[in-house]
Amino acid sequence: MKPLEGLLVLDFSTLLPGPMATLMLAEAGAEVIKIEPPTGDAMRSYEPKWGQDSAIFAMLNRGKQSLAVDLKDTKALNEILELVRKADIVVEQFRPGVMDRLGLGYAALSQINPQLIYCSITGYGQIGPRAGDAGHDLNYAGDTGLLALSMGDVSHAVLPPTPIGDIGGGSFPAVINILLALEDRRRSGSGRHIDIAMSENMFVFSYWALAAGFSTGRWPGNGTDLVTGASPRYHVYATRDKKALIVAALEPKFWTVFCDVIGLREALRDDEMDPLATMMEISRIIASQDSLTWSQKLVGRDCCCSLAAGLEAAVADPHFAARGVFAAQVVNESGDSMPALPTPVIAAFRMNCEGQLNAPSLNVGSLQIAENSKHAKTN
Repeated sequence: MKPLEGLLVLDFSTLLPGPMATLMLAEAGAEVIKIEPPTGDAMRSYEPKWGQDSAIFAMLNRGKQSLAVDLKDTKALNEILELVRKADIVVEQFRPGVMDRLGLGYAALSQINPQLIYCSITGYGQIGPRAGDAGHDLNYAGDTGLLALSMGDVSHAVLPPTPIGDIGGGSFPAVINILLALEDRRRSGSGRHIDIAMSENMFVFSYWALAAGFSTGRWPGNGTDLVTGASPRYHVYATRDKKALIVAALEPKFWTVFCDVIGLREALRDDEMDPLATMMEISRIIASQDSLTWSQKLVGRDCCCSLAAGLEAAVADPHFAARGVFAAQVVNESGDSMPALPTPVIAAFRMNCEGQLNAPSLNVGSLQIAENSKHAKTN
C-alpha cells in the first residue's frame, strides 16, 4: 500500500507548479481529480504533441482523473462542492482572491469540510504589497537576487536551465507542507490553509550568499564567489573539441588528484594565491587535449571531475538504467508509450525490501476531458 492511498486531491492548478506537486501526490497513492475548464488545461496544446495532447501535459498529469467544469456555472459549482465534502486536499494556483470570488476559497470550503488541507501556490503569496502581481519563474529568480549571482554579462545573460521557482519554489514546498499538514491533521483533526509563495522560497537556494552577506556585510556579486565561477576548483573548462569538462574538486583531496591528473605545476596549486592565474593555466591545459583524452585520463581518478553530458546521453547512462530511473512508462490514448518523468516519489518506492529494483507499474493513458460533472479515469 502506498502511503497516500485513500486520500482524495482536487487539483485546480495548471501549467507546472501545481500539476507537478499533485503528480507526486498521485505517485504516493492519492487519487487526484484534475479540475479543468471546458476547453481543457492550456498545456494540452503545447508542443510537441504526443497523441491528442502535448508530451509535457502527459508527463505531468499521468495517473490523474480529469473533470471539465465551468466554475462560473452554479450547477457545476454545487457538484464540485459535493466533491469537496469527500476531499482531503485542494491545490490551486490562481491569484489571491480568485477562488474566493468563485465560492471556492478556503474560508468557504473549510466550512463544508473542516479537515480540508487547502494549498495555494502563487508567485508572491496571499498577503503583502505584491500579492496580486503577475510573474513567472524568471521574475522570481530576478526578484530574489538569485539570477544576479551567476547570469554572466547582462548583454547575453545566462538563464537558469530549469524553472527553479516553479519546481523548487512551488512544487516541492507544496508537497512538503501538504505532508506536514496531513501529519498535523492526524494529531489535531483540523485542516489548514497553506500559503506557498514561489518567490520567497527562492531564497533557500542562495543560502551561501545570504550567510556571507548577513555575517560580513559583503554581498556576493555576479560570478564572484566559490560556486558561481570565481574558483578554479569549481568551474567548467573547454576541451580542444569544445566539450565541457566539469571540475568540482572543492576538497583538498580531490583538488590534489585533479592537479596531478592535468599536471598543474606546484606554483599554481595554491589557488588562493592567484585564483585567476590558476584558472587561466587550467584552461590552457584542458584546451590542449580533446574530451576523449581527458575522459580516459580521469577513469578511476576520484576527483569530482566529469564531462558534461547532453540530455539524450544522460538518459541513456548505464547507471540510471541500472537504477530503473526511466523504467516506468506513460501510455497515451493511441497506445504509444514513453518513459515517465522520474519524480522523487518514484525514486523512494523503486527499491523493494531486499534492496532490489522494482519496475514501477505506472502505465497509464493521457487524460481525457470529461463532459460536465462526470470524470473519466485515464486509459
